[in-house]
Amino acid sequence: MTYFISFFTEHDWTAFIYSINLIIALAIIFLERKNPAASLAWILVLFVLPIAGIFFYMILAQNISRQKIYKLTDSEKSVITEELKYQIESIDNGKFEFVNDTAEKWKHMIKLNQVYGASYLTQNNDIEIFDDGKKMFHKLMRDINHATKSINVMYYIVKDDMVGKKFLEALTQKAREGVEVKLMMDAMGSRFITNRKLRDFLAAGGKVAYFFKPKLKYINLKLNYRNHRKIVVIDGKEGYIGGFNIANEYLGFKRRFGYWRDTHIKIRGSAVQDLNATFVMDWRFASKENIELAEIYFNPMEDKGASPIQIVSSGPNSVREEIKRSMMRMITYAEKTVYLQTPYFIPDPSMLESLKMAAQSGVDVRIMIPCMPDHIFVYWATYAYCGELIRSGARVYIYDSGFLHAKTMVVDGEVATVGSANFDRRSFRLNFESNAFVYDEGFAKKMDDQFMKDIEHGHELTLEDYNNRSVIIKFKEAISRLLSDIL
Repeated sequence: MTYFISFFTEHDWTAFIYSINLIIALAIIFLERKNPAASLAWILVLFVLPIAGIFFYMILAQNISRQKIYKLTDSEKSVITEELKYQIESIDNGKFEFVNDTAEKWKHMIKLNQVYGASYLTQNNDIEIFDDGKKMFHKLMRDINHATKSINVMYYIVKDDMVGKKFLEALTQKAREGVEVKLMMDAMGSRFITNRKLRDFLAAGGKVAYFFKPKLKYINLKLNYRNHRKIVVIDGKEGYIGGFNIANEYLGFKRRFGYWRDTHIKIRGSAVQDLNATFVMDWRFASKENIELAEIYFNPMEDKGASPIQIVSSGPNSVREEIKRSMMRMITYAEKTVYLQTPYFIPDPSMLESLKMAAQSGVDVRIMIPCMPDHIFVYWATYAYCGELIRSGARVYIYDSGFLHAKTMVVDGEVATVGSANFDRRSFRLNFESNAFVYDEGFAKKMDDQFMKDIEHGHELTLEDYNNRSVIIKFKEAISRLLSDIL
């Protein structure tokens, strides 16, 4: 025994470490079956950083697609399957009554979301758009204060700052009044909101759950998988979804970022039930509380408008990448315009080729990104991919009046999507995300107008500008793009 200890101590610890890395690398190739780019990126990390690489891989690269995150009862499966089947058959045989021509034109995409993402189409919705954090927060707080039955909240980030405290105080007051308040946060994004800081809220009867809460205080083995959704449902009748979290910077109160340009929407109508269903599924997993999904569908929804909406959710528990496929469908069927806003632009090869093909076939493809990074490697990877698209004929704009955090896409002035998903591989593969897909020319027109308004507060990144970038920027791009599959 002493001999072996001495042997490894004095001679072969390096070989031992590299042997472990080799075993992990073989597991990545033959067992995990990740996409080739991600596999190569992780193998590079393992052998360049032999000790730290093992640690990073164990923490960041778990495959949870085999795990049953969301479990449906037999009755829930039956109801969902039958409802979707009936709607699909009605569309296929021409009996379904679309409320507008746009929805009928995009029925191929609606069917994709039905079949692939189990997303029901609702057509009686009213939508309010928010492009400013202060306006959104004011309306959200007003609706919370008017709640009489229930408030369901899911945010990636809730901070213990001025905005966060005001938000938690409002939820606490409603809990004291007897309103059922459920607050769910991502364990990573909201890691500084502890139960001690929620003492008053819990004492008032509020309920709290953390998504992927670590079993050990400072060690989260699911660190790389985050619930990035931002959903609020009030009294089962009003729903919020979009890019805003709850913190000072989202209202423009942080000097580093300045004005925060984001997009959020408020929905009234039957799509709210689908937002609530997404919340309930997350809550059941995070809290282990047994809530019947059917409970949220008991009360029929009033017709509040005429905007057709599908709520599409995706996450690492599935390999389907539902939101990504929906966006790709929009791009591949674009005839005139594709307007995309995202803080992080790291497309996978299929999405990149879709945008290139659209631009090269004469579609007006425009992408807008922020003028500053909040994640340095991600920013320079974004810059690199934007450069590649410029060469293909797309136009790229830099938003200069603060930090652009909006996650939106509008195609042909007809169909649009707003939600939590960034246009990057993390959102498509690793994060739990939710987006609203809206088939309404009126809504799309407002989104187009907002894009053009934002152009006035930025500048275009031309091919000449990009080609003249410094050697240092080229180096940053090369490193960031190399690591883009694991960022």
